[in-house]
Amino acid sequence: MDRIDVSPEMVALVGSGHAEPAGVAMLDHGFLLGFGSVGTAASMRLIRRPSVADLNVDSGNRLVLLARSDTCEKVAGGPIRLSFDTAYYLSAPLRSIALAIRDCTLHEAAARPYRLAKSIELLCEILRVANEIGFIPIGQDAVLSQADSERLLRARAMIEERWAEKLTLDMIARACGLNRAKLTRGYRDMFDCSVADAIAQERLGKAGEMLLATELPVSSIGYRCGYLNNTSFTRAFVRRFGVAPTQYRTHRLAA
Repeated sequence: MDRIDVSPEMVALVGSGHAEPAGVAMLDHGFLLGFGSVGTAASMRLIRRPSVADLNVDSGNRLVLLARSDTCEKVAGGPIRLSFDTAYYLSAPLRSIALAIRDCTLHEAAARPYRLAKSIELLCEILRVANEIGFIPIGQDAVLSQADSERLLRARAMIEERWAEKLTLDMIARACGLNRAKLTRGYRDMFDCSVADAIAQERLGKAGEMLLATELPVSSIGYRCGYLNNTSFTRAFVRRFGVAPTQYRTHRLAA
C-alpha cells in the first residue's frame, strides 16, 4: 500500500496489498474505508488501536486513515459519535474524496501535496458527518436497505427540525417515503427508541432550555413545545426530569 505521511498525528495508507504501519504506535484510531464494488456497498469502520491484522483483514483496494484520538476529538469538537468495530455505509461524497486519493494521476511532485490535503479533508469530513448527521450502520441481518436507512435518517432530521409541530406517524412516513410499519420498526431498530419517544425527547429538551433561558409562563412554554394543555405538558415533563416544570426552573436557577 502507498503511505502518505500527513503529519506526526496522521498517516494515510491507500491501495492494495499488505499494510505495515511501522512507527505509528501513537496513532490509536484507524478509519478503514472500503471502496465497494458491484453488489457491495462502500463502507467504513473505526478501529481502536488497530493491529497489523486489523489493517490486513482485506488485502484488496482500500484506504486507511490512522490518527491520534485526541487529534480526532479536537477536530470533531468533542467525542466522536461512532461505535468502534461497527461497519457503516460510506456516503457518495466521502467515497469521492477517497477515490481522489487512490486514483490521483498527477506527477509525483504534485501528487504528494494533493493526496496529503485530500487525506486531511477526508478525515475532517468523516468527523463532521459523524457528529452533525450520523452514519448509517450496515445491518448484519440486512432487514433495512441502505435506501430505507437513509429515509430513517431523514425522519430523525424531520423530528429534530419540526419537533414543535403536531407530528404524526403517517405524516413522517409520507414525508420520508416509508410506510408506517417500516418507520415504526426501523426507527426503533436504528435509534433504540420509538418515534413518539424521540419527539418527546426533543420537545422536553427544548422546554427545559426555555424554562432556564426565558421568563415565559410554564403554560406558554408547554404550548410552544407542542403540548395542547398544561396538564399533559407537566405530566410528560415529570416523567422526563422527575420534577414539575416550576420546580425545575426554581431549583436550577437557584443552584
